[in-house]
Amino acid sequence: MKATLWHNPKCGTSRKTLAILENLSKVDLTVVEYLKEPPSKEKLAQLYKDAGVSPAKALRLRGTDAEQRGLPDADDATVLAAMAADPILMERPVVETEKGVRICRPQDTVLEIL
Repeated sequence: MKATLWHNPKCGTSRKTLAILENLSKVDLTVVEYLKEPPSKEKLAQLYKDAGVSPAKALRLRGTDAEQRGLPDADDATVLAAMAADPILMERPVVETEKGVRICRPQDTVLEIL
């Protein structure tokens, strides 16, 4: 099975999710450090649609200025544009497989799509 991990190596949950995926021999893993290679607005929209969450629900509040910028109450297009411009606003980690997409908080959530 192919899996893509949208990863921030500074995030403990992201590192734990990576460890789960690396320990499964059945997973062909692609790791994207999204702070270095940010996803487009279109990719973000697709990820959150496939995860069944709105962009506002996938917004990282802790350690960001998202609340000061009014992003939790903003429309989807505004949130997606902000995330694409400043990917630290993405809640992490995000894993995409053929079975779906999950924001893996907690990290064991990844098992739902493997």
